[in-house]
Amino acid sequence: MAQVVASINGRQYRLACEDGQEEHLQQLAGQIDARVAELRGKFGEIGDTRLTVMAALTIADDLSEATRRIRRLEEELTALQDARVAASDRAREASTAVVNAFNSAAERLEGITRKLNATLSSGVAIG
Repeated sequence: MAQVVASINGRQYRLACEDGQEEHLQQLAGQIDARVAELRGKFGEIGDTRLTVMAALTIADDLSEATRRIRRLEEELTALQDARVAASDRAREASTAVVNAFNSAAERLEGITRKLNATLSSGVAIG
């Protein structure tokens, strides 16, 4: 298990993480530190604990909004996938209908050709 020393709000914290996750943990700590600094800039010195709680709440709010957006996008994706399947089914049905119409027309033309050949008195066959 790796160890990282992260600075948040001017204080050093020794944190443990999985091997290979050190840089990611440093980035997360940097984001929290930036959020605390942003809040300190807006509200001044209101106490470390209060700043930390406010930073955690704003991060939780961002996460909540991102989760809602992901759910909405997943629902849209599902709807688009369903629409694609329905469109594919309709295209397949239309293709089958066109093929059947052409086959039917060909059969009728062959039938007309047979009748014409049978009724010709000159003995010349058509088609």
